[in-house]
Formats: sequence, C-alpha cells, structure tokens
Amino acid sequence: MAADRAGAPPRAWQRMLSGRRLDLLDPSPLDVEISDIAHGLARVARWNGQTGGDHAFSVAQHSLLVESLFCEIVPQATPEARLAALLHDAPEYVIGDMISPFKSVMGGSYKECEQRLQRAIHLRFSLPAELSATLKRDIKRADQIAAYFEATLLAGFSLKEAGEFFGRPRGFSPDRLDLAPRPVTWAQKAFIQRFSAIEAMRAQPDAKRSGL
Repeated sequence: MAADRAGAPPRAWQRMLSGRRLDLLDPSPLDVEISDIAHGLARVARWNGQTGGDHAFSVAQHSLLVESLFCEIVPQATPEARLAALLHDAPEYVIGDMISPFKSVMGGSYKECEQRLQRAIHLRFSLPAELSATLKRDIKRADQIAAYFEATLLAGFSLKEAGEFFGRPRGFSPDRLDLAPRPVTWAQKAFIQRFSAIEAMRAQPDAKRSGL
C-alpha cells in the first residue's frame, strides 16, 4: 500500500461507514460496529462470486446458514455460542473472503490478520477472545456442511469433489436450507435481525451462560 504522503508510513486502517477507523495491525474492539459488519458481509461474495443466480451468495447469507446448522448440531447451544457461530466469518467484512487455495499461497500473514480481527470482534460483543476447542469444532462442522451444499448447489462442484474437500453431510437435507442467493439489502437486514434476536436472548435473565 502506498504511503499517504511522502515519508509517512503506509495507512493500515480502514474507514467504515459508521465513521470508525479500524486499524488492521492493532484492531480495537471499540472500533467494531455490527452495522459495519452486516454492511460489509452482505457485499462480500462467497466462492469469489463464482456461483449461479442473479445475485452473489454473500458471506452474510453464509453466516446465517452456518448459525442455523450449528443450532441443529447443538440444539442446547447458549445465546453466546449462537452469536459466535453467526460471527465466525466476521473478519471478512474487512479483509474479504479469500478462497482456501489463495489462503495457502498467502501463508501465515493472512491468518494472523484474521485472528487479530476475530479477537477484537469477540471482545466487542462480550465473547471470549478465544473460543473453546469444542465450540470451534462444532462451528467448523456447521461451516463444512454449509460449504458442501453451497459447493454442489451453487458453485458447480460435483458431489464427489465436494465430498473430498468438505466431507459428505449425514442427516442433513438441502431442501430445508435457504441457499437462494439474495439481494444485498436482504442479506444485510437479515443478518442484523438475527444478531438482534440473539442479543435479545442474551438479555433474558434466565439465559444460560456456558459453552464457550
């Protein structure tokens, strides 16, 4: 990235529509806003945009799908765990959705940036900076189930090819999953609505606090 002016260090922050400046090298939870996350994720395309339909299948839609699948895998999940599932790809509102082959090319630098952002996002919404191994595993399983159906129904993968990369889901049918690529405004609103619903559950006095 070019310097802002002669002799100045390269700019490492991004201005958000909320007015926040998010520093990618040292992201502060105070500069994370759910409106920015929803806006960004609704405009980031999964599979580098190589999906069928009149609209891109956005990371916001993918996040909603993963949270829904996670709740099926862990029906007793706490509101905090559900929020962690919804926000599992939240750093992509800043850094975009890099496909796995390109992440391999980039190496550790991409992962380090992603992890810094994820920790800041978690802290902003009162989640642990680092999730438990069990929760990570369950969210990852939901993520892979979503990826399998997205790959086969939207991105042109054969069943065999998708099974090799993501594993073949057992006990899940695409018939009851929302895989129709939606307009940006729909995805943004739906993401905010689901976030708000989970936050309302967290605010209940009898809400369980575990599973993180």
